[in-house]
Amino acid sequence: MTVAAVILAARPETALADADGLPAVRRIAEVAWSGGAIPVVVVSADPNGSVAAALVGTEAHLIPPAPVAAGPVGQICHGIDAAVGLVGETDGVLIWPAAMAWPDPETITSLIEGHGTDPGSILRPQFDAEPGWPALLPVLLLEQLRRLPAGRMPDELIQDLASGGCAVRILDLGDPGAVTDASVARTDLPPYRGPSEPASGHVHEWGETAADDPVPPG
Repeated sequence: MTVAAVILAARPETALADADGLPAVRRIAEVAWSGGAIPVVVVSADPNGSVAAALVGTEAHLIPPAPVAAGPVGQICHGIDAAVGLVGETDGVLIWPAAMAWPDPETITSLIEGHGTDPGSILRPQFDAEPGWPALLPVLLLEQLRRLPAGRMPDELIQDLASGGCAVRILDLGDPGAVTDASVARTDLPPYRGPSEPASGHVHEWGETAADDPVPPG
């Protein structure tokens, strides 16, 4: 089982935004790698080489974006194609908007572990009943993803896949960074709580919350 990370920067400024003293794209690449993602692909324009410079010393591979007309779905598919080209055994991909700079490495590890026991489902981390990022997409859904409208945003694309019959599972991983973008300082995030249950155990249906689980007898 190999799970890649595809980091998507709509603009170089997003990739280079400050994240605790590091460019956001560098911090994300390091978190993805330390959490177990391989390969790590960054999809970003880089007109003056600043994004490449920010990634020096990481394991990330920088690739130019797809044409703008391809929309978010085109950028995601472009990144997945690059990841599979780098590591042919890739069977899952973490779709990671570069604005989401704060997920914890344990969140990445938990998503990868969840993919190991549920390889056909899209997995998303949750915090306080809000689904977040990165989302783990099985590569087997790539052709279905390609057929979705170019103008749909990432959250809408996941909803479209779910409407088309793809299983979408939510993991309550207790990570506020999964739902909070880099416009909020890391020091202002709610406390990290960690997973409420093993990622390889029971996972929730789309829209279901942990409160719906039966309480085991004492």
